[in-house]
Amino acid sequence: MNKAFVKESDGDDDDEAAALALAIPPGSKNYITPAGYQRIKDELLQLIDVDRPEVVRIVHWAASNGDRSENGDYIYGKRRLREIDRRIRFLTKRMDLAAVVDPSVHHGSDQIFFGATVTYCDQHGQERTITIVGIDELDPLNGKISWVAPVARALTKAREGDVIIFHAPHGVDELEILQVSYPAPAAD
Repeated sequence: MNKAFVKESDGDDDDEAAALALAIPPGSKNYITPAGYQRIKDELLQLIDVDRPEVVRIVHWAASNGDRSENGDYIYGKRRLREIDRRIRFLTKRMDLAAVVDPSVHHGSDQIFFGATVTYCDQHGQERTITIVGIDELDPLNGKISWVAPVARALTKAREGDVIIFHAPHGVDELEILQVSYPAPAAD
């Protein structure tokens, strides 16, 4: 079937929505830990050095088979190539905007900054432990929240033992900061 008669998205809408979800607040930097920056760099190198050349090889082979309009390997290979190129552009932009911040410089401090692991208790007695990380590193299921998250912003600059007022979507909550820790500096 001719592509002119088929309504297919290249996935640009999905990437734009994802980019908006990971938007950096205006006037802010894209703070990221050294480990998070390394993960982005590793993914980018994997895409450039391994994944993209493999897909190019498959597309080249499929193109040499003749009729491209009904050649699934060619059609899906080209689509995958567009996805890889889109991801490469996204990761490159994120790396260009990144401001790598090593949280170990605050090791031993009891004040909350970027990279802190914080244990706090809400007014209902429920304890939570979170680590404040960059937008590109967030993993809420493992307690890693973005520094732009409302709770992270509320906790920032508070100290161990402080009780802060947090305006949550469900109402006002009091959070007592029980413990603040940072990773130890790397031995040189």
